[in-house]
Amino acid sequence: MKFLIAPDSFKGSLTAKEVAQAIKAGIERVYPQAEYRLVPMADGGEGTVQSLVDATAGRLLTKHVTGPLGTTVAAQYGILGDGQTAVIEMAQASGIQYVNEQTKNPLVTTTYGTGELILDALDQGIKKIILGIGGSATNDGGAGMAQALGFRLQDKNNQELAFGGGALNRLDHIESQEADPRLQETTILIASDVTNPLTGENGAAAVFGPQKGASAADVAVLDHNLHHYANIVKRDLGKDLEHTAGAGAAGGLGMGLLAFTQAQMARGIDLVIEFTHLKQQAQGVDFVFTGEGGIDFQTKFGKTPFGVAKATKEVTPTAPVIVLAGNVGENIDSLYGSAAMDAIFATPAGVKDLDQAIADGKHDIAQTAENIARLLKATRTQQ
Repeated sequence: MKFLIAPDSFKGSLTAKEVAQAIKAGIERVYPQAEYRLVPMADGGEGTVQSLVDATAGRLLTKHVTGPLGTTVAAQYGILGDGQTAVIEMAQASGIQYVNEQTKNPLVTTTYGTGELILDALDQGIKKIILGIGGSATNDGGAGMAQALGFRLQDKNNQELAFGGGALNRLDHIESQEADPRLQETTILIASDVTNPLTGENGAAAVFGPQKGASAADVAVLDHNLHHYANIVKRDLGKDLEHTAGAGAAGGLGMGLLAFTQAQMARGIDLVIEFTHLKQQAQGVDFVFTGEGGIDFQTKFGKTPFGVAKATKEVTPTAPVIVLAGNVGENIDSLYGSAAMDAIFATPAGVKDLDQAIADGKHDIAQTAENIARLLKATRTQQ
């Protein structure tokens, strides 16, 4: 018997690796001699660094960088087991967790620290970077990142712009002569499912600005400034990106990466599937177990269990896909059939509050996996 176990993390409770180990522990009580293939997963958001490092036997590095408010923060990123690929979550350097209700202000927050993480990866000899861009505190169009990478963003007096989206209206020209030359030889894969353009009613400022602290007046200023910024990028770098799908991700960092680096957009789950070699691991298995903290109808829009189900069914269509979740939400019927999921189970044992559910997470996941395995064994015995 062969089991592929490929879950996402249970946010706030267990890492993807810990979830996979708990599922294995439960099944192993019933099938102690089975073969187990554990592949920690993610979808490009929080936990992607840890999952890819765990799945590829890579390593974590910590770098002190400039946070969104200009203060120093400790940020982690990973180098995968191949030694050639880095994985970075921009939120580690420029994330919303570094601001609060009093300090969040996209007029001044910067992506400079994200650029510093990219530079550190280049110093490690990296030639390919997977960059997850969710959870940002910024709306600067990636200007801060570009400044960290050596681009000079200057006003009409040849003075460097201050940090933040509020300063972009003063941008007069971009100088590229001092940009790090290694960027030309480095591929950056942007892990993002966001398709918003840079500006307009669906743009970075209008859609994401308010949750980062922007008032209605601030949104108008930021949108105007990003439009001006895009025009300067088009003139000086020859890249027309204002209306490109995904340019508005992470407060316009999507556009900044496309403008200043050799970057391309990709769905987060697709990148994780590729770099964990999930399809190869799925060949010849009898059952696939996946999951994440919460499952509902939105799971089929690029979340980990959906990606795992579709990918594994492509190579082993007869292997049932069993999904475990800390919370099972609405309209999960839509996840069966075309979504390639065969069964969905909630893991909490009994009624309990969130804190208790988190504390019991590992035990409950293992117990649920054991119960499922016992059913599988009984069913197979009767056939």
